[in-house]
Amino acid sequence: MVAAVIEANLNGFGGFSFLRPMFPFKNIRELTCLFVTLCVLTSHSLADEQEFIEDFLKREYSLVKPYRGLGFSSSSQWDLMGTAMVTPDHVRLTPDLQSRQGAVWSRVPLTVRDWELKVHFKIHGQGKKNLNGDGMAIWLTRDRMQDGAVFGSMNQFTGLGVFVDTYPNAEKNLDRTFPYVSVMLGNGTLSYDHDYHGRPTELGGCTATARNALHDTFLLLRYSKSRLTLAVDVDGKQEWVDCADITGLKLPSGFFFGASSATGDLSDNHDLISMKLFQLTVERTPEEEDEEEEVTVPRVDNMEQFRDFTGLKSYLQQVN
Repeated sequence: MVAAVIEANLNGFGGFSFLRPMFPFKNIRELTCLFVTLCVLTSHSLADEQEFIEDFLKREYSLVKPYRGLGFSSSSQWDLMGTAMVTPDHVRLTPDLQSRQGAVWSRVPLTVRDWELKVHFKIHGQGKKNLNGDGMAIWLTRDRMQDGAVFGSMNQFTGLGVFVDTYPNAEKNLDRTFPYVSVMLGNGTLSYDHDYHGRPTELGGCTATARNALHDTFLLLRYSKSRLTLAVDVDGKQEWVDCADITGLKLPSGFFFGASSATGDLSDNHDLISMKLFQLTVERTPEEEDEEEEVTVPRVDNMEQFRDFTGLKSYLQQVN
């Protein structure tokens, strides 16, 4: 029956006439068989490619719909905290209400050596531009489930923080446009200066107009061979735009992924739609293996090279 339908379609589709000079088919059934074979092979190829991609998705570190691994049962891989709540379409870290904090944290410590994290998120609310807040953060830290003043999580953290800051605070007249995405590496003693958006400890960042977007918004973190890169896709063009590139950065194994958010006098909905962690296959030479060291405390080589001296100068002028 399927062959008959295909044969009928081919009889009415003149575009296949070009095959006749190249392939001396005795009848249309031979052409039909070839067509079916090509379709089957192509479908297998696409399926194999999809399976290949999925093999690198580490589900134990990923948070995706329908969020079955999120909750309070002993089998859950992710925990909710504060005002965070699960809906069919997203995990809402904080609603568009004042003075709320919420977070979600992985229970499984990260042991993948080279990885890529794709974060799908949405920040939206009723407030006008620069009358909304405060923002959200993506974490890879030693300590989990610790609330605090840094976008709903603890200050003086040990690990990596990526901040989507939506309110300009004291920098309304300075050189940045908000929302602004920045990267910080914490060693347990460094503090994030919320009033000045963490400029003294920032390793890199960029403007990302992710609030009240009519399209999907994403962050992409990639860590391999002591190099961390951050890219954003927030303009609806489905293109990654480089945001930060940090070399000489060392992250310990065994830290936890998380996402948190906070509102103050101003507010927004902060929604986490997915976090997908992919393992990267990276070849290393014997020399690279010997040079690569294990660390217990995060660090970055020559941190001064990442300083935003213009921003620091403005910062120092305002605080002095």
